[in-house]
Amino acid sequence: MTQTRLSAAARSRDPRLYQIVMLGCLLVYGVGRLDFDVSVGRIGLTLATCLATQYLCTRLWALPRFDPRSPLISGLSLCLLLRTGLPALVVLTAIITVVSKFLLRVDGRHLFNPTNFGLVVMMLATGQIWVSPGQWGSVAFFAFLLGGLGGLVVHRAARSDVTYAFLGFYALLVIGRAVWLGDPIAVPLHHLQNGALLLFAFFMISDPKTTPDARAGRVLFAGLVALGAVLVQFGLYRPNALLWSLVAVAPLTPLINRTLPGTRYDWHRPVTSASAALLQKGRIAMTVFNPAAARRATLLSLILLVVSVQTAFSFCGFYVTKADTTLFNRASKVVLVRDGDRTVVTMANDFQGDPTEFAVVIPVPTLLTRDQIHVGDQAVIDHLDAYTAPRLVEYFDHDPCRPIVMELAATPAVSRQLRRASATHDAALGVTIEATYTVGEYDIVILSAEQSGGLETWLRGNGYRIPPGAREVLGSYIKQGMRFFVAQVNLAEQAALGYSYLRPIQIAYESPKFMLPIRLGTVNADGPQDLFIFTLTRKGRVETRNYRTVKLPTGMELPGFLKDRDEFAAFYQAMFSRQVDEANRRGIFLEYAWDMTWCDPCAADPLSRTELRELGVFWVNGRSQPTNQRRPDAAPDVFVTRLHVRYDAEHFPDDLRFQETADRSNFQGRYVLRHPWEGGGSCAEVARYRQTLVARHEREAQTLAALTGWDLQTVRAKMELDGTPADGDAPSWWQRLWRRD
Repeated sequence: MTQTRLSAAARSRDPRLYQIVMLGCLLVYGVGRLDFDVSVGRIGLTLATCLATQYLCTRLWALPRFDPRSPLISGLSLCLLLRTGLPALVVLTAIITVVSKFLLRVDGRHLFNPTNFGLVVMMLATGQIWVSPGQWGSVAFFAFLLGGLGGLVVHRAARSDVTYAFLGFYALLVIGRAVWLGDPIAVPLHHLQNGALLLFAFFMISDPKTTPDARAGRVLFAGLVALGAVLVQFGLYRPNALLWSLVAVAPLTPLINRTLPGTRYDWHRPVTSASAALLQKGRIAMTVFNPAAARRATLLSLILLVVSVQTAFSFCGFYVTKADTTLFNRASKVVLVRDGDRTVVTMANDFQGDPTEFAVVIPVPTLLTRDQIHVGDQAVIDHLDAYTAPRLVEYFDHDPCRPIVMELAATPAVSRQLRRASATHDAALGVTIEATYTVGEYDIVILSAEQSGGLETWLRGNGYRIPPGAREVLGSYIKQGMRFFVAQVNLAEQAALGYSYLRPIQIAYESPKFMLPIRLGTVNADGPQDLFIFTLTRKGRVETRNYRTVKLPTGMELPGFLKDRDEFAAFYQAMFSRQVDEANRRGIFLEYAWDMTWCDPCAADPLSRTELRELGVFWVNGRSQPTNQRRPDAAPDVFVTRLHVRYDAEHFPDDLRFQETADRSNFQGRYVLRHPWEGGGSCAEVARYRQTLVARHEREAQTLAALTGWDLQTVRAKMELDGTPADGDAPSWWQRLWRRD
């Protein structure tokens, strides 16, 4: 009886139960509120694989009991972190994660955190696995919520010291770096107010089975992981620095345990003599588990997987109009071509005014030669803008008396001169002119500097208008080892070339930094600015890793009056502004992601090979190849992502940092008009069809009002509805009796 009570008490105190509950709550929150790209079927597949692998390994290693708690923790962690487009890789990652606990052991304990190990191995081996660190966003209240929930777990696991030591060391390093760079406190706070950071601190690094036994050892371990993460993130400029650092430091745990010995952690408290004996034999005491219940749970997971699989059909509507960048004032466009560390940047400025007043100062990560600078063609960027723009499409209802079967199938579419200070004066200011070029209509200077005050003085002395507050931002870029690309218009060259507008500037370089410096653009801004970022990559979609990437609402059926260009423009502007507010003005919005070889429906034809080369897609040659019978000029291995951000200094204190994923699933901002059938007919289906139109039009009105915040009655008036809300049923007898026509 006493032993039974002890066993029940041990189970109630097992911190893994709390961890399972907390991870489950976070998964529900992520899927339901943050739109995590993980389906119920994918969750079921992950959990079922982890449980089945644990069960098989329990049999192979002849362990006394099958314990589902550890694989459930691993499975839930993979659901939160693992992203891939291939279900087979989900299964393989789950198997590697669980098997690593049994194979990779030193002194009877795990060598690596299983989830961390499985993710890192698969990212290295396949290139089709990624983790989205920006998926949680940086909303402070959620970070505090996650911290509180995680604090409960680590306290129950008696490993709060390693968590808080890691957070302390990491915060000290990040804030210290900001102080050294001269950055405002908002920049390090942005790094620390990150749900992914706290998820790592409370649910991964705190694993009692992979952290040192002694408290001093755990503090040392936490400091090493924090230092490694900062070096990888800010030194090597690689995403997922926390995962790489932990997998590199984990093998040091046995050495730390020998140097700083302590008591090995047991999941159960108190440790009974029987369990102590098992521990001495290298076994773990496990609670009794019902195998029949495990089989039922696994079967349920597999059923969820099957029922959640949906057939994907392409869209076959008719294109009506689009929401391109011309809808937004003060909208800049940047095209980023990226493969490995090679990057081509095309900058299309929205400058309006006298060309003599134009000047740009752009931080660049490396010294640029003349051949790395080019002047592009604005028409190509406009074509890319039109091709990727959110679009309005329309359907036409068919005759209800003559039902047809629609075959849904994919259908590919077819200077003023720069005044130069003396070299002696430049040296005194700590400014080095590393190169000067004239490229097209631009005079370009590549600068490096030792301190921001000297650079600011040089720029002012050479005719540049530097806004107040720029010195601190310039100083931060200087300490990060960046050069400065400075350009003004050469009026004589512009006249000789015959251009009446400023063409885009292009630069090509090789650097691990996949980022876009936006901080200088917020210094003198008098309000939020819109920025459109087009990325062209080989593998798949691009997302931001230090801000949350949000998919815009898409696929909604809307009222027919939006077919008017001005009405659709007003709708899209209002809808986008509402989405910005709902994301607390900190989101990067995905408007389009698609393979460049086709589109459906097409707002414009895909770009040709020649146009892609003009934008800097260096892995595409200019020769046509029969990759697509309808579009022989289609370029394979070019995936386009369109991101839209409305930014200011308050909500975007840090530059935009990107990562390329292997996600090649299609997405587009697409809004649907369904025109009713207006013919005659006497069949019974006609009456039923007419009745459904009332409810459908009401749904369209409510959808439009919800997306934009527009007054519902005003929307109904524009739709010429009679003002009677519909709930999906036919009008009642009294509504028919006193209907006012």
